[in-house]
Parts: sequence; C-alpha cells; structure tokens
Amino acid sequence: MIPLGDENPTRSFPAVTVALIIANVLVFLYDKLIGFGAPEALIEYAMIPCTISGQCEYQVPPITPHWLTIFTSMFLHAGILHLGGNMLYLWIFGNNVEDALGHFQFLFWYLVWGVAAALAHVVINAASPIPTVGASGAIAGALGAYFVLFPAARIRVLVIFFFIIDVIAVPAFILLGLWFLMQFQFQPGVATMAHAGGFVAGAATVFALGRNRILRRLRRPYGYYRSLPQDF
Repeated sequence: MIPLGDENPTRSFPAVTVALIIANVLVFLYDKLIGFGAPEALIEYAMIPCTISGQCEYQVPPITPHWLTIFTSMFLHAGILHLGGNMLYLWIFGNNVEDALGHFQFLFWYLVWGVAAALAHVVINAASPIPTVGASGAIAGALGAYFVLFPAARIRVLVIFFFIIDVIAVPAFILLGLWFLMQFQFQPGVATMAHAGGFVAGAATVFALGRNRILRRLRRPYGYYRSLPQDF
C-alpha cells in the first residue's frame, strides 16, 4: 500500500514541513548535479555507526565531526526513489503533526526524532562501517506522533494486487501499525531499527507532552472540526 494523502485538514500552512522538503530536495540536487566533489566526500557527511560507537577497526580523523554526521545524514539520500518516498511520507504525515505541535516545536522534535533513530541504529549495529543516509528516521518520528494523535484519520492508499489497482481509505492506526511491524522484518539495505526507534520516539513524545493537551490546543483557536479523529 502506497499512501497518497489523508483526510485530515490542517489549520495553518505547514511552513516547516515544506522547508524540510525543499532543503532535502536542494541537497539532493546539489549532490547529483554539482556533487560533493567525490563519493568519498559524500561519505564524510553520512553517519557511520562504528565511528559513533568508537568500534571501527580503523579510526581515521574525520573532516566532519562524528556527532555532526547524525544531523547531516538526515538531509542526504541515496537516490530519487529514496528521496521521493521519504518526502511523500513527510508531506502526508508531517503537516498534521506540525499543525498539532506548532512550527518551532515540530522542527525541534523532528531533529530529536532523527537523533533517536540514529542512536537506535547505532545500538543495534555498533560495529557496522556502512554509511547511513536518509531522513526516514526523523520522518518515522512524525509517523509515531501521528499514530498517537490521529489514530482514526483516514489515509488514502494506492493498492496494487495483480491486475487490480484501486485507491482506498484506511485508518491511520492500521496503516502505520503495519508499517511499524514491517520494520522488524529483514530488509536489505534498509536501516529498519532506525525507523522503529524514530517511530517509538515520536509516539513517546506525544505521550510525554500530553496527547489530550495537544489536541485541546489544536481545537481551541479555530473550534472543533468534524474530521478530528477521536480515541480508539
């Protein structure tokens, strides 16, 4: 199932979500059209688990501080499908989470979720020398927050089954719940534990801040609108 959009309108323009999408696209275009100088240079901005954990067999003094690559790697993507998929999820789910948390809080927590996702990946793959790139860990945090805030929101998804192609609407808790469970399956070349870690961090953030308090704030300025999902 490929998500196409949701039936959960926002009250304000998602400026941070749009800015993050633009930033990711610009970095990707710079990398592909101009380049960072060489593939080896790009690796300097990717996160390498063993450099964070200090377990690399050979430690080479980095151009970019190891801790900084946790952030720089969030804006790098391996290819157009990697970028496109991440930005699609960020747009569909990030705009509502930004609307609920507020612009600046969303940006702050987005980065926190990215760090949590990176650290989850490092914990499981502490000795790995394989560079890791992508915004999916931070975006997974937005998915986790959406899962808790809007479990009953209807998500339009494209379903392809043999020769049958259709668009259906499913509750967010089903789509995102299945997505989360899939992260515990082996997927070559995918940092699934980063996704799971980001998702859990996003959900935990909403619980820590107070789900009901966030939803009351969301309703207050413009009144209650019918599409706002209720509890399970």
